[in-house]
This record gives sequence, structure tokens and C-alpha cells, in this order.
Amino acid sequence: MATTDLGSSLQHPRRSLGNRHRSQAEKFLKLSNDDKSNLTWAEQSARQAVLHDFTHPDNWRTLLTIKLQIGDHLGARAVLDDLFLILGRDPELLTQLDGVNLGNTGLSLLEGALSVDPLDPDDWWDLTTQEGGVEAFCERIRNLDFTDQRANILFSRRMERLLDAGHEIEYLELTRKLLAQRPSNHEAWDKMGKLHERRGEFDQAWLCYDQAQSNSNNLNSRDDFKLRMESLIDGKGKLAWKTPDISDRLEFLSRMEVLARPTAELMPEETQDENTELSELDYAKQLFEKDRLSEAFFIARRLAAEGDSEAKLLAEEIQEMMQDE
Repeated sequence: MATTDLGSSLQHPRRSLGNRHRSQAEKFLKLSNDDKSNLTWAEQSARQAVLHDFTHPDNWRTLLTIKLQIGDHLGARAVLDDLFLILGRDPELLTQLDGVNLGNTGLSLLEGALSVDPLDPDDWWDLTTQEGGVEAFCERIRNLDFTDQRANILFSRRMERLLDAGHEIEYLELTRKLLAQRPSNHEAWDKMGKLHERRGEFDQAWLCYDQAQSNSNNLNSRDDFKLRMESLIDGKGKLAWKTPDISDRLEFLSRMEVLARPTAELMPEETQDENTELSELDYAKQLFEKDRLSEAFFIARRLAAEGDSEAKLLAEEIQEMMQDE
């Protein structure tokens, strides 16, 4: 089983379907004591459990157990690789798998990873709130890669716990990084816009609402915000709020563009010479062809904001592709 098999159907977790498939996998696993052919059915059900709900640790335990019983050590490695990818593609975790006999240590590695980085956001928060936990988490997240959509969903839920506990500055910084790597998450854009609005940071609120509305056909976040701002003008000396000008939008998109880049350790080898002769639009197209959609999107949207019609078409194409995911 290749790592991409588990990631081929990215979606929000469906707990009930995950539980149903895991239950079937466990039944086939028990039946395999008498008939080994049932291991094949057990594996198929276990894979479906992870696909439908990657946030339940028992789904991963069941799948890895079956892989090891079959003797598929390459498949077991792929399961662990995929789990670590969802946990933020931490290089320290991945290197632990090199040269290891997973038949003896596979389950221990999985349990070790889940014990220090629980998939359940409430369990994670309970662990994180120990002394120094929040600061350590914030420092760690700055160096992780969330280009995998499931990782983005998992860490978005963790960010919500951070916000609920009153860590607004940390929430804004870290959620901005998540959104840079998955700009189609209109729900997170909208939530961050509301936070900026509550803090009186109206330009930042508009920029977030603009992203939210641009990435959803059902949201009117930007338009509704403008109406709210207009209603604040009550003739008592309040100044009318104006939409951020083009320079503010360009600066915002440039910052998101930087955040969208993979961490240095994970970037493909690129020489400066490779891009010096390319226009910015050509470079965005090159990134698009390499499936580095977030980076290409923010470059194209920035160029479109400057009036480049071809860049606008590219941004719309990338946006449609990201929404289709």
C-alpha cells in the first residue's frame, strides 16, 4: 500500500463510517485465526476505516496490526509514514523509521507517536496545557509542513483549542500558516476574519473575509462585513472605514506567499539560476505544474490584483482545483 493510497480521498472525517469499517476489520481479523484468507478482507476494511476517519487512533492501530500479521512490512512502513505525515511531517519522527524492524517495533512506534501527539484535539490540548506545553507547541508548529489536507484539518482543530483558551496572538500567527498551505479553507478564513473584527483590526478582517468569500460560493463574508462597517457611521464623529487599498492587498498576499513555501528542509532542490530568467507568472505556472498549488495561487492572485488578466485566469484555475479536493 503506497502512502498516497490513504491520502487519495481527502475529506473531513466521518466518524460513524470509520467506526463501521473498523468493526468489520476487527471481525475479519478474529476470523483469520481459522482462515488466513480473511486477513485480506480485514485489511480492506481497515484501510476504509482510516480513509473515512483519520482522526481516530484505533483505526490506525487496527490497520497496522493487520499489516504486521500479514507480514507486509513495506505496507506497515507506509501506514506509519502516512500517520506521521498527518502529524505534520515531522522529520524527527520520520527518521525513527529508517532501518527499523517494524515487525518487532511497529506498534510501539505508533503508540509512542500517539502518546506524545494525540489525534483527538481534546486529548491533545490536555497534554499541551502542561507546563511549557503551549509555548513548545507554537515553536514546533512553525517548522512543520501542513500541505497534506488531513494535517491541515487536524491542526486547524488544535488551533481552535488554542483560541478557546485565549491565545489569540498565537492563533492568528499559526492559523495564518495553515491557511497559507491550504488557502481554500474558507471556514478558517471566515473565523480569523471575525477575530480580527472583534479586535478592531478592520483592514485585516476585510482581507480575511475577502479570502473566505473568494473561496466559497455560499459565503458573503466580505460583503456582509462592509455593510456592518457602513452601519457604524452614526453621525457622531466616527470616520468612514475604507476598503484596504491595492498596496495593502499586495503586501498581504506577499506575506501569505512566503508562508506557503515548504520549510527549507522539505523544499525540492532549486537553484536561484533556475528562476532568474522566469517572469513571476511563469514561475507561478512552474509551481502549479509541480502541484505546489498554494504558492502558485498567492503569486497568481497578487499579480491579478496588479491587473494581470492572465494571472487572474491562473488563480481561478488553481482555486477551482483546490476546491475540488
